[in-house]
Amino acid sequence: MKTKKSKVSAFNKWGYIFLIPFIVVYCIFQLVPLVNTVYNSFFENYRSGLTQVGPNPVGLANFQSLFATKDIWNYFGNTMIMWAMGFIPQILVSLLLGAWFSDNRLRLKAAGFFKTVIYLPNLIMASAFSMLFFALFADSGPINGMLLHLGILKEPYTFMSHTASARWLIAFINFLMWFGNTTILLMAGMMGIDTSLYEAAEVDGANSRQKFFRVTLPLLKPILIYVMITSLIGGLQMFDVPQIFTNGTGDPARTTMTLIMYLNKHLYSKNLGMGGALSVFLFVITGILSLIVFKTSGFKLEDE
Repeated sequence: MKTKKSKVSAFNKWGYIFLIPFIVVYCIFQLVPLVNTVYNSFFENYRSGLTQVGPNPVGLANFQSLFATKDIWNYFGNTMIMWAMGFIPQILVSLLLGAWFSDNRLRLKAAGFFKTVIYLPNLIMASAFSMLFFALFADSGPINGMLLHLGILKEPYTFMSHTASARWLIAFINFLMWFGNTTILLMAGMMGIDTSLYEAAEVDGANSRQKFFRVTLPLLKPILIYVMITSLIGGLQMFDVPQIFTNGTGDPARTTMTLIMYLNKHLYSKNLGMGGALSVFLFVITGILSLIVFKTSGFKLEDE
């Protein structure tokens, strides 16, 4: 008995040894910066011209300054609105495509080719997408030229000067970049569902719509929650597309300014105290929203 236990302990030892590289990398590149960020949030530490002010301990003064105006809530609202505008069509299209590609009865031809094409936009850099759409929808760009030629418009439409069009374009870029990745994840979940469940549903007289809503969606719930959480975290970190698309201004009237763009301005100006306070706010709000998703979905963190 003791020999058997000793063999198990010796075998388990290798699991901990293989975990060491991950733990070391995590501590150096994630845990230490996280602790340092929280630490900096309680200090006055910025550069004024060539003069370095601080670091001087100021307690919660940075957080008070952060919430002294409505800017942070406006930027939080901008971020969530543009995320929702991109995520809702993304999840709907991905569910539809996943259902099509995972249904063997349809016998889609060249399915592998189309799966590859769908995923390809995820491999293109956000900066390339942003520059492409910036050129397409510029005042003198091809989209305006086509609309003028067709007589739909009498004068060029300034897409970047209107809140709705600017937000929709940013959301559409994010949709194009990520719907392929979401489709692959959902399709993998659908292919893992036992086909006997569908056969049983057919015996009970269920049609395609009923099978999708009564069988597929409930069993796909863990994957859907994962997709929503990761998409939400990515949405809160939205930076590259609106930064390039608006040249960092968040125009029109800062209605496309996101929280990370606001954070970037503090870091660019070397205001490490305010940058740390905003980072802590992002960390807390991400945790709160993730918990809300878990609670509202009825997903249990631990098996009972």
